[in-house]
Amino acid sequence: MSTKRATAIVNILAENSGIQKKNLTAAGRGEFAPIMSNDTPEGKAKNRRIEIILTPKLDEISKMLNEL
Repeated sequence: MSTKRATAIVNILAENSGIQKKNLTAAGRGEFAPIMSNDTPEGKAKNRRIEIILTPKLDEISKMLNEL
């Protein structure tokens, strides 16, 4: 289920013309990386989350550093 949730978010972000879809990746890890126990409704709710991880373009950072 976490993969479906992640894919849905990627699809929503891809609708923005300023975001290139090739730069987006969806991954579901909810079943493997819970932050709380799934024994309670509250824990299950906390585990249904979306995390967006931003990563830099390393080649562009390297180019900027070389220009200094």
